[in-house]
Amino acid sequence: MSAIKPRILVIRGGAIGDFILTLPAIAALRRQFPQAHLEVLGYPHIAQLAVAGGLADRVQPIEARGLAGFFARGGTLEPDLMDYFSEFDVVISYLYDPDEIFKNNICRCLVGQFIVGAHRPDEADRIHATQVFLKPLERLAIFDADPVPRLSFNPQPLGAANPAPAGEDGSTLNQLALHPGSGSEKKNWPEAKWAGLIQQVMATTNWDLLLVGGEAEGERLRRLAALLPPARCAIAQGLPLAELARRIQSCAAFVGHDSGITHLAAAVGLPCVVLWADTLEEVWRPQGEQLVVLKEITGVRAISVEKVMNELRKLVRE
Repeated sequence: MSAIKPRILVIRGGAIGDFILTLPAIAALRRQFPQAHLEVLGYPHIAQLAVAGGLADRVQPIEARGLAGFFARGGTLEPDLMDYFSEFDVVISYLYDPDEIFKNNICRCLVGQFIVGAHRPDEADRIHATQVFLKPLERLAIFDADPVPRLSFNPQPLGAANPAPAGEDGSTLNQLALHPGSGSEKKNWPEAKWAGLIQQVMATTNWDLLLVGGEAEGERLRRLAALLPPARCAIAQGLPLAELARRIQSCAAFVGHDSGITHLAAAVGLPCVVLWADTLEEVWRPQGEQLVVLKEITGVRAISVEKVMNELRKLVRE
């Protein structure tokens, strides 16, 4: 790498969980090359997490129209993008590129080093995704990096919309964050059981609830919120990811499914109870020191409210 402010580019598409599982690699690059300019080419609404968390300096959109030529064999490459890629000393790509078309086109304009990372783990190997995404960094003499995704944000500013209830120190440690959705209905715990959990929390604890979800989960959030006294409930729906991370990081704990938001909650250090369906846990389990995965042989729908409540009580000593 050049001695004058080396430049590193990480190319990463994929969903929220995929990106968060790649964060240990980005963090390892930041630690190994603290003076480098570290950039991410990805989906800005997701990759901005790395900038907000201090792990990257800038994000560029992977949806840029001019990139299409880089995915065509012998494609016509846009001069501005050729100049862009030529500026980097190292490019690490986690894109799906089985025929190496993208790699070969990038190498037409890159004078630095191009490193290929797996787009996703081979589940047959049963190696956790974070380890798979760290493996390419061995070419940069990065070994034994921390495999746990970690994000830290400044607290949500005072006066922010829909503020969480706070104690005298500004904390929300009596608040539980619940995400009753995911990217797939088959991963979801039944809504009736979420309602049962909420009723138990209301009846037997002093915890308030923060219901978290995306735009598509609005009706479910509103139905569940209707079970709660307004003073003990807040909804965080459709927030930008960095804002959501700031919002939930000071909660007492989190309950969710196998989803990107659960990976986000674990990455900001929340104690998590994860309601697991049939994804291969060895490869895709969220990483964290205070994390419990609950599953049943007959599927996620069989997990009892009582079991979830018991694990919550263990994680959060009132």
